[in-house]
Amino acid sequence: MITEIAQIDIKPGMEAEFEAAAAKARPLFARAKGSVGIELHKSIEKPQRYRLLAKWETLENHTVDFRGSEDFAAWRALVGPYFASPPEVEHTVTVLTSES
Repeated sequence: MITEIAQIDIKPGMEAEFEAAAAKARPLFARAKGSVGIELHKSIEKPQRYRLLAKWETLENHTVDFRGSEDFAAWRALVGPYFASPPEVEHTVTVLTSES
């Protein structure tokens, strides 16, 4: 499983609108090929900074299947107007977890 981590900086004062647009876009991820789920986290120290954590079965599910889809274009149309700068995206694999 792959985790996409997108750091997203939002224009000041647009946080509520961005969060509403992201909530509206949630079904776009839910129906994407290989999507396992998403979480959106807001920074406490920098309230205009968010991190989108999207889980994918494979790297290609994100980089090829989703990014090449109409749903990706719809995602960007919904949330893109609130971006202060292009998101910084990286992909990770889990190497260690803790047992609760």
